[in-house]
Amino acid sequence: MRALRFDRTLQLSNHEPEPALASGEALIRLRLAGICHTDLEITRGYMGFQGILGHEFVGELVHDAGHWRAGQRVVGEINIACGNCAYCGAGISSQCPNRVTMGIDRYPGAFADLIRLPLVNLHPVPDSVPDRSAVFTEPLAAAFQVLALHPIQPSDRVIVVGAGKLGLLIAQVLRLIGCDLAVVVRQDRPLKLLQKWGIATLDARHSAEWSAEGRRSASVVVDCTGSAEGFALSLDLVRPRGAIILKSTYVGLPQADLTRVVVDEIKIVGSRCGPFPAALRAMAGGLVDLEPMIDQVYALDEALIAFEHAAQRGVLKILLKG
Repeated sequence: MRALRFDRTLQLSNHEPEPALASGEALIRLRLAGICHTDLEITRGYMGFQGILGHEFVGELVHDAGHWRAGQRVVGEINIACGNCAYCGAGISSQCPNRVTMGIDRYPGAFADLIRLPLVNLHPVPDSVPDRSAVFTEPLAAAFQVLALHPIQPSDRVIVVGAGKLGLLIAQVLRLIGCDLAVVVRQDRPLKLLQKWGIATLDARHSAEWSAEGRRSASVVVDCTGSAEGFALSLDLVRPRGAIILKSTYVGLPQADLTRVVVDEIKIVGSRCGPFPAALRAMAGGLVDLEPMIDQVYALDEALIAFEHAAQRGVLKILLKG
């Protein structure tokens, strides 16, 4: 089968062996997969991963398995947990200390003709949700995790820093609760999308012109940049005793003004994977606008070209078709 591998270099293999299933795993045929920032960072050394990349996907089951039927469309959670530890027992399998992670940490990913994943990780895709939306389930679930980990009220001032793929999804989720929302943008493309959705913006290119609507005005700042500069800006935007929610991983060890965190009594919240059912319901209900975020769809045979495109500045979602 075909698969996109990273083994110190990115390469498309046309002779990859089909996945050997462990007990309780399903075999899934790829329909669509999405390239995300984490995939790009892995090719730059993040996590030291080697193997088949990819963790955002929608596929169809190859065989009947339990109550699942062949041909059923599914998406899958990316953390493969042990099921036996205290975290798994508490329903927090994403923090299982024994976990591996699809396409990121010691488990093969989704950029392949065939994918394996535990049945317990699967979620059915509603008939009303097309593949081009369903492929966003994993990052949209991560966007909903912001609300799961920190209470945000409709009366709160919330600023999202970083209007990339994840930032735009988070902005759409936060818009649903009616909070006083703004997004810091640097590129014209996300600016136009946010304007289309009726979401206020703060143009980072003209930050000197920001008034009280910007500096130290937010009760919550969601930092989607994964950069020291983004965190520094978040500290400038959050008010004393506010919260900064970190939604992107950091490749290096950035320096930060932690004295400000102490003096202003700012809460720092890390946020990772989120609830798939909420994401699927939002898509089925037409509550999020995903199609404008797709820049191009490539065949799996064109995966190397697709990665080059995805790495270009300002590009949003690039998809691979199985």
